[in-house]
Amino acid sequence: MVVDYETFRRLCRSRDYVAADLGRPLRLEDAAGAACLSPFHYHRLFSRTFGETPHDFLTRVRLERARQLLAASDEPVTQVCLAVGYESLGSFSTRFRSAVGLSPQEYRRSLRRIFPVPAIPPHRFIPTCFLRFFGERQF
Repeated sequence: MVVDYETFRRLCRSRDYVAADLGRPLRLEDAAGAACLSPFHYHRLFSRTFGETPHDFLTRVRLERARQLLAASDEPVTQVCLAVGYESLGSFSTRFRSAVGLSPQEYRRSLRRIFPVPAIPPHRFIPTCFLRFFGERQF
């Protein structure tokens, strides 16, 4: 084992802290503080234990979440970008394209060709009391 059990437990707690709220800005000092380690020591142990730097881990988790949001919602790409913690649409799109091979918009389009989003029936937006009074068949 690379590190002792207690250090591994603290590193895992810190990794969970990093992945918990992707929308907030995160500093290495904050993540290291969650593991009760100095930033340099934390970075070295995290890399050795998990096989990727804390920054690479955070980027990977953010892009995975962005892929989920792009696939499951109709939110604009800018909203997805902000929801996963990027402040610049340009840097998000560049990073997404380098990781996935498609821009966020192209990724969403390619998924929609394979898995179309079902249309929501219009009566879903009409209050139930109105439907009961006038009857659902008229819509």
